[in-house]
Amino acid sequence: MKRSIIYLALAGAITMASCTNLEESVYGVIPKEGFGGSPEQLAALLGPAYSGIRDYTWNIHNAETTTDVMLVPTRGKDWYDGGDWLNYHRHTWPTTHGPINGIWGWLYEAGINTINQLIPQVEGNTNAIAELRAVRAFYYLIALDTFGNVPIITESSTGQVTNSTRAQVYAFVEKELTEAIPNLVDGPAYGRINQMTANGLLAKLYLNAQIYKGAPEWQKVLDVSNKIINSGQYSLEASFFDNFAVRNEGSKENIWALPFDRFQAGGMNIPYRTLHYQSQLTYGLSGQPWNGFCSLAEFYNSFDNADVRKKMFIAGPQFAADGKTQLLTDAGLPLVFTPEVRKDEFVSSDPDYQGAGARLGKYEIQRNNSVADQDNDWAMIRLADVYLMRGEANFRLGKTADAIADINRIRTRAGVAPMTTLTLDEILAERGREMAWEGWRRSDLIRFDKFTDVGGRFTSKFMKNPAKHTTLFPIPQQRLDANPGLKQNPGYN
Repeated sequence: MKRSIIYLALAGAITMASCTNLEESVYGVIPKEGFGGSPEQLAALLGPAYSGIRDYTWNIHNAETTTDVMLVPTRGKDWYDGGDWLNYHRHTWPTTHGPINGIWGWLYEAGINTINQLIPQVEGNTNAIAELRAVRAFYYLIALDTFGNVPIITESSTGQVTNSTRAQVYAFVEKELTEAIPNLVDGPAYGRINQMTANGLLAKLYLNAQIYKGAPEWQKVLDVSNKIINSGQYSLEASFFDNFAVRNEGSKENIWALPFDRFQAGGMNIPYRTLHYQSQLTYGLSGQPWNGFCSLAEFYNSFDNADVRKKMFIAGPQFAADGKTQLLTDAGLPLVFTPEVRKDEFVSSDPDYQGAGARLGKYEIQRNNSVADQDNDWAMIRLADVYLMRGEANFRLGKTADAIADINRIRTRAGVAPMTTLTLDEILAERGREMAWEGWRRSDLIRFDKFTDVGGRFTSKFMKNPAKHTTLFPIPQQRLDANPGLKQNPGYN
């Protein structure tokens, strides 16, 4: 099953090119009449719609460095990259910020534009059109969350584009998903959007309705969460880490997983982004990791020592594969991953610059791997998240006992004491402990009005710009220059 979806994704990778200005492109290799009648042909035809989604694990995972759970400090000569990573974490990004421009390009070029090219190719196939609309709605959900006021484009040739309001984009995403759901697969469809996956996306949309359109939709969160939970199609794994294992395609909890394969569908390389160069000797890797991404001590210390999820961090002295040989930094000092990060910009003379920060070990590291990419599938939507969303909705609707019951399901698996009382801050904290590094932390913090709360419990000590307008990214200047009809988001010059 996993292999077939990987080939589906590869079909997309080799048949679609990208564009840079939202103008029409011609894809002559897309099959036409008579193709798509069998499930295998349809999978190949829909492949380009899914292949680009794997870049979520780079674009949106990296954007989590704007939050309290993760940063990429400058380590001597490494990871300065023109200040991009410092600006991300400090909330001082310019309108020309490279990673933010990359998110826009991913959304519109790899995603929306590609799907707009595909829809005419499946004309008359109600199920295929519904699936493509649902995938496009996913991209627009991310665009709504990150940029807010974005153009709604549903045709392959657009000419000049203009912004829609955030409320209009919200309404578009809701309409696309609700109209698609009846014609989506009602049952397993690994790696693809089925009815329950689309309901999960609706839950994400409704969860942030207050931010997106100015009015809450907690009852709708509750309703779609109940549909997923009561469907009986998914269940919590006994082990939290089974959802992130190298061979995690059997997870009963992952409602939507993005298939990766180290040889045929690459991009799952988080261990290389976070581990030290010498960690190659610990895990038998083919090359040296890049010593970049890490967590912050305040977030690390928010976990109870009994919490099994704390093992998502790699911390302490580091050893070779024999468990005895101490690894060393470039300066010949013992390599220790220390949760405390004293600076976000280290110079080479700082003795702790290479080991600062607990490392990201949520996804199992594939030992003795001959390439940098891994086989873990990305957990995009999990049942645990749905329980937490339902719990939050119950709490905000005044159903505190129901909320506590949902959140305690998650805490019990983690091995920590159940809650007897509940606050909004504790809901946010529990979401952080369960969902860290899965790409949802930024929108969670914004929903709870903590994203720019300098000095608060949920913000980083390295934040330099607490301005409220940073809850939206700027429309990249590169895109404004290419499309004069676009207008910049408020607060950016």
